[in-house]
Amino acid sequence: MKLLKAFWKRLASPSKAAVGVVLFMGFAGGLLFWGAFNTGMEATNTEEFCSGCHAPIVAEIQETIHYSNRSGVRAICSDCHVPHEWTDKIVRKVQASKELVAHFMGTISTQEKFEAKRGYLANREWQRLKANDSLECRNCHQFDYMDFSEQSPRSVKQHSTALASGDKTCVDCHKGIAHKLPDMHGIEGW
Repeated sequence: MKLLKAFWKRLASPSKAAVGVVLFMGFAGGLLFWGAFNTGMEATNTEEFCSGCHAPIVAEIQETIHYSNRSGVRAICSDCHVPHEWTDKIVRKVQASKELVAHFMGTISTQEKFEAKRGYLANREWQRLKANDSLECRNCHQFDYMDFSEQSPRSVKQHSTALASGDKTCVDCHKGIAHKLPDMHGIEGW
């Protein structure tokens, strides 16, 4: 009984070395977890990762101004579909996890299956962009920095009206800017 009491007493007041080892291991484990987590997050932001499931879509963008243009600035999938701020990015990645489930279930595993769901998927993405005020577009395009003198008269009118009213967002007018527009026949809300 004395031995048991001594053991529990020893556990109740651990040595400084034991506390140091536990704290160091916790810190090191946290760093390793954070590093692995961040590496995984960035790996899922690459064009190579996206094209694993969305190869036809990734090929489509190569025909647009977002891929090749006079300024040499090229957008990749995550530039337009993943917010840049860390907390918004985490929320989007959690939302996108169901897309991975759909991929593994074979929901859009063929071009025919993808085309059949394309309108639904596009509408869902447009609604997401509308709800967040086209946050991903605004990472690169901001009204404050637009040179209206370099735009066509129609663009100036549309942009200045949208800027003044505040009720429109990029995706309201720029659907299909990087991907071909799907057939929206039979899609709810269209």
